[in-house]
Amino acid sequence: MTAGALTTQMGLAWPRRTALVLAATAAVLAVMILVGVRYGLLLAVGLGFGLVLEGLRFGFAGPWRAMILRREPSGMFAHLLAIGLVAIVALPLIAARNGELTGALAPVGWAMVGGAFVFGIAMQVVLGCGSGTLINAGSGNPISLLALPFFAIGSFGGAYHLFWWTDLGSLPAIGVSSWSGVAITLIALVLIAIILFRMGAPGQRRFLGRHILAACLVAALALANLAVAGQPWGVVYGLGLWAAKGATTLGMDLSGSAFWSAGESTARVNESVLLDVTSLTNIGIMLGAFLVASWRRGGLSDRIPRLPFKAWIATIVAGLLLGYSSRLAFGCNVGAFFSGISTGSLHGWVWFAAAFAGSIVGVRIRPHLGLEPRR
Repeated sequence: MTAGALTTQMGLAWPRRTALVLAATAAVLAVMILVGVRYGLLLAVGLGFGLVLEGLRFGFAGPWRAMILRREPSGMFAHLLAIGLVAIVALPLIAARNGELTGALAPVGWAMVGGAFVFGIAMQVVLGCGSGTLINAGSGNPISLLALPFFAIGSFGGAYHLFWWTDLGSLPAIGVSSWSGVAITLIALVLIAIILFRMGAPGQRRFLGRHILAACLVAALALANLAVAGQPWGVVYGLGLWAAKGATTLGMDLSGSAFWSAGESTARVNESVLLDVTSLTNIGIMLGAFLVASWRRGGLSDRIPRLPFKAWIATIVAGLLLGYSSRLAFGCNVGAFFSGISTGSLHGWVWFAAAFAGSIVGVRIRPHLGLEPRR
């Protein structure tokens, strides 16, 4: 491309990019005016997540896949760094403002462990966890665009049956807090980092600069989410809520579900989606990814990959399993792994082990489903 052509292209791009920035700003201001400043700030936090995760091409499923296939630990180092940064601030803050701020505490049980394992398989099939599916859908990825609605339906179904599953047996929620919790969490994170380092392939035992930047930015946004929402960053509940709203619109009676008939859930189903903190950040994540993709390419790609029929069926099934299993596991990589560990919950560590084991299986079966060439 000649210098003149490049200058012309840049000149044509700036009006479009300016319009994108103005549209995002207008969306945040509109939510602030319609439902309140707090909710507008949450949309802005979600936009930040979307911009960082898509802009730096960073997520959870990809780094786990890189570690499993190529023994590249950099992305997982970034996860541990971000979790540690959040824990240093969040654990003492939650202890000091008990009642105002809550952690992502959840019990460890049979359903939780099994759900995390199945989630690990499914997220490698579609190459996206909860946040990753939102990011990829927002940037126009056809696989994620197909998986996302089924993820929401699965999350709704998992919540509908949740108490039947938890009655199979579980421990009470166990967690650590305050500065003692920070010390325990950081020691555990360092030990995991050492294990990953030793498992890394020669020449791959490094920490990429963009991963360090992504970890710091994600940690800052997660702390902003905690401060504004009063709870840690999550994804799964918001998706299930969208499906629950759709179900009631179609006339479905949710009184048969202890989860969806509970007072708080009933209120959220009946309220505007703009009043649900998780929905707002989810919407922001998708919008942020859309902005980055549009900024880069001048529009979303409309190219649909040429995959066998079984690959599309596998995507639908994996989407349903992502939603259902993550609800049983009390979260995805965000709500259980990232937020669970960073706010001191034991279930976050158990989730990590079970989901990583599932990811190993998912990486191995993905080629057999027609989603990539067989190795």
